[in-house]
Amino acid sequence: MEPIHSRAVTGKFEDGLRSIRRLGLLVAISRGKDFNNISDLIDSFLGTPQMEESLRRFRELPGGRQMLEERYPPLNPDIPRLAACPPGSLGHSYARLIQTLNYDASFFRERDLSSDGHWLTQRIATTHDIHHVVSGFGTRPVGENGVLAITATQIGFPAYVLLVSASGYGRFRFRPQESADMARAIAHGTSIGFSAAPLCTARWEEGWDLPVEEWRRRLGILQPANDETYGLKLTEA
Repeated sequence: MEPIHSRAVTGKFEDGLRSIRRLGLLVAISRGKDFNNISDLIDSFLGTPQMEESLRRFRELPGGRQMLEERYPPLNPDIPRLAACPPGSLGHSYARLIQTLNYDASFFRERDLSSDGHWLTQRIATTHDIHHVVSGFGTRPVGENGVLAITATQIGFPAYVLLVSASGYGRFRFRPQESADMARAIAHGTSIGFSAAPLCTARWEEGWDLPVEEWRRRLGILQPANDETYGLKLTEA
């Protein structure tokens, strides 16, 4: 049997290697939105104490444990069908965002859903752009961090906590003249995270035809970010 102190040293070494890798991924992400780097950063937290804490918080949300236990399917959108939903609806608005960004509808990384951590990671990753639509945050870096702050606040999703923290500091450190806007966006997203119903447990697929404004009313998003400098303007329906 391996000595306890040996396992502890090995664990610390592995944690150190993961931290170094995450730092490299953060640097790469700061240079451009590469989905592989973002997905690698998200996946680096699978099986960690931080992911376990996020799962604990998710299970405690109304409907969270049920979604997890039934393995509610991660989003697999049919963009042409959603584009045919009524203008102003969630489906139509989401499809327009994806089309405007020129995303491939199947750009999500596929993950094995057998573990709770993998399922939550896939559900969060595949529904992220819906959060842009309902919260009104734009998809450029400042707006991106605003929308990430919602999930970081509501369940402490590890990669999003790290990205928001690093982006806030990075903007303050390297572009101080732009740090106020970043701070406002993150504070705005944090405020929505505290005041609104959990976005991560919403069953979006059961309400594509509902107006975005109705979704906001149900979720309690009273001050969406659309009209802010970091808001979703050109791509909103």
